[in-house]
Amino acid sequence: MPELPDVEGFLAVFRSCGQGRRVERIQVRDAGVLRGVSGARLRARLRGRRFGEPWRHGKRLVTPTDGPALVWHFGMTGELLCASADDPPAAHDRLLLSLDDGRQLRYRDQRKLQGVQLAADDAAVERILAGLGPDALDVGRVEFAGLLAGRRGAIKATLMDQSVTAGLGNLLCDEILWRARLAPTRVARDLSEEECRTLHASLRRVLKSAVPTGRVPPRRTWLIGRRDDPEPECPRCDAPLRSRRVSGRRTVWCDRCQS
Repeated sequence: MPELPDVEGFLAVFRSCGQGRRVERIQVRDAGVLRGVSGARLRARLRGRRFGEPWRHGKRLVTPTDGPALVWHFGMTGELLCASADDPPAAHDRLLLSLDDGRQLRYRDQRKLQGVQLAADDAAVERILAGLGPDALDVGRVEFAGLLAGRRGAIKATLMDQSVTAGLGNLLCDEILWRARLAPTRVARDLSEEECRTLHASLRRVLKSAVPTGRVPPRRTWLIGRRDDPEPECPRCDAPLRSRRVSGRRTVWCDRCQS
């Protein structure tokens, strides 16, 4: 499932393939990935436009042109690729943007749970992003503690709430909580000042390490790298890892390490 580091990777793909390029052709192979716009309107508004500097907020990628902007959300299985226009599309390539240098940007998504929106201007982009909290890569320690204060839900669910901090998903949250030695079921507002400080530091360390890879890395020294083992053990203390659903998501933690 794409999380903040993955979308940073898609941002890099767009910068190398799409930035500064003019859109010559739009192929909507499956309109099920379009949100709030028809294929005909997308083609009419986007054809001939030149892409500018892309940027990311949370799990959203914003790619402005000299007219409207595209806002990409990758859901559970989405990804953005750069390909030659001569390469046959894959089965789940839903939207193809042919550029003026002979390459294509391809939105590939098997499950189609999210998709691509067309924003007429900066104000429309702001409306699309309005419900999101601060980007997890930018949130400061004091602001982070303030966001957790008063939250009566479990800390795992609070971290995953995109209106609190934008960009964290299931895997990152489990990793960050394991680094901070906090049980995912702890109530967010009950964390001490020191625990909030430790949690924020863990968040920063995990993102600093993951973002350059453009993915959530399944390293064996990380909890993420052990969670799908047949009999997973904690990378830190070798105790058996526990697994249950917290707020509807499979959650993995170490009972010995995480108080």
